[in-house]
Amino acid sequence: MAKFISREKLSKKARKELDSQKRTVWAFSPTPKKVESKKLYNRKKSAHAWKDDFGMSAFLLHFHLA
Repeated sequence: MAKFISREKLSKKARKELDSQKRTVWAFSPTPKKVESKKLYNRKKSAHAWKDDFGMSAFLLHFHLA
């Protein structure tokens, strides 16, 4: 019978192997993969849209030439 060694005292490689044995493969995905609608407002996309326009570059160009 194998001697019990606590997880904290195991080496990194041994812990990784122990974790991989405990890990299970799901038959289905527990998280839904939802497709985002293109019609919905996306706050992340529009937050920095003003930087892509000529506004920011014109602002920097003005101070660079001054």
